Amino acid sequence: MHRYAGRRCYLRAAADKGWQITQIWNTHWHPDHAGGNEAIKAATGCTVVAPEVEAPKIAGIDRTVGQGDVVCLGSWEAHVIDVGGHTMGHIAYHLPAAGVAFVGDSLFALGCGRMFEGTAPQFWASLSRLKALPPETMIYCAHEYTTANARFALHADPDNAALRAYADDIARLRADDRPTVPSKLGRELETNPFLRADDPDMQARWGGGDAVETFAALRSAKDNF
Repeated sequence: MHRYAGRRCYLRAAADKGWQITQIWNTHWHPDHAGGNEAIKAATGCTVVAPEVEAPKIAGIDRTVGQGDVVCLGSWEAHVIDVGGHTMGHIAYHLPAAGVAFVGDSLFALGCGRMFEGTAPQFWASLSRLKALPPETMIYCAHEYTTANARFALHADPDNAALRAYADDIARLRADDRPTVPSKLGRELETNPFLRADDPDMQARWGGGDAVETFAALRSAKDNF
């Protein structure tokens, strides 16, 4: 999305709900996520929170954060998690009291972001941090790629009955023009091939001697799927 079109969408959506935008929480530097910072800040006077590692690539920052920091929106606290891999300094925001996590492009329903800048060990460590969240956590990812991700997931893990049931649910939702995100972490742990790279069956199927090798093999296969 063009950054100015994105800015108009955000402002219009907030206005339709009667909301005032007071903060922007960036997860990473990519323009479809942070490109509207300055325009939205100019229109609303909001403050911008962004990952410290990626600060040179992001405009309008008021505060930089990293692993273990806490940001607040009213009485809600969000814990910052390092989820680098898609980009080097990618972060997620976990709100324990709300049972939600905003994960940007690090994790998708039945998928994960492309490894544009990071390494396989880094990305697997990041996904492991997300895997450790309570399984009832609702995962808010930034794109709905779920239908395409389901096709690859079924290719990667064809004997997974829970995955087949999930794929059927996704097909029904999209046939009714309904969203598939957010998704529950517990279901992703059972079905998302990238979160299952530490499973012996996945390692045997994909020739990985350990979780990192298996994750790397899956990511490479998805890139060329």
